[in-house]
Amino acid sequence: MLKKDIDFFATTLYNMYPNAKTELEYNNDFQLLIAILMSAQTTDKQVNKVNEVFFKKLIKPADWLEMWVEKIKEYIKTVSFFNNKAQNIYKTCEILSNQDLEEFDTLDKLKSLAWVWIKTAKVFLAVTKDAAYLAVDTHVHRVLNRVWLVKTKSPEETDKIAEKIFTKQNLADLHHSLILFGRYHCTATRKPKCKTCPLLEKCSYKNKNI
Repeated sequence: MLKKDIDFFATTLYNMYPNAKTELEYNNDFQLLIAILMSAQTTDKQVNKVNEVFFKKLIKPADWLEMWVEKIKEYIKTVSFFNNKAQNIYKTCEILSNQDLEEFDTLDKLKSLAWVWIKTAKVFLAVTKDAAYLAVDTHVHRVLNRVWLVKTKSPEETDKIAEKIFTKQNLADLHHSLILFGRYHCTATRKPKCKTCPLLEKCSYKNKNI
């Protein structure tokens, strides 16, 4: 796929998933931030399963006062890196119990919170503010390399290039649709759904499943 096809790529995926949104379940912006933090190296499905119980206890930042690190670990022990995540959930709650989350309205401000990296910050602002950010996870990284819109070795490298080749409208359209496309259509398995893919004729993936 050539760079001149970027608009076609963005429009096609948006049309495939016109009502795409995050699959994480939450009741307020604070819980969304915690859910995104928990989702690193863990499926949204597993995070939702844990938070069905956890979010009945952790509703607002001040709830950390009644929930120490060890108790948080008990709730989230089935997610990856739960020890580190529990400690950083605790630290983030501590900060946000004294500062309004609304004040953390930029990437840099959000990254000042514990365990919040660029991907977490971009997801949060894209969902809560409709900000034109594309959060590059393993799915996005894989798809953009398969179609040859980028040629990179890591999601971090892909993230930097994506900001240069996509317009703000592209980024806004692609944020959720590209993640879902990679998660359910252009999958990581040896059998992506190439036969039914509307990008097939323009896709540069050498190992098409056809």
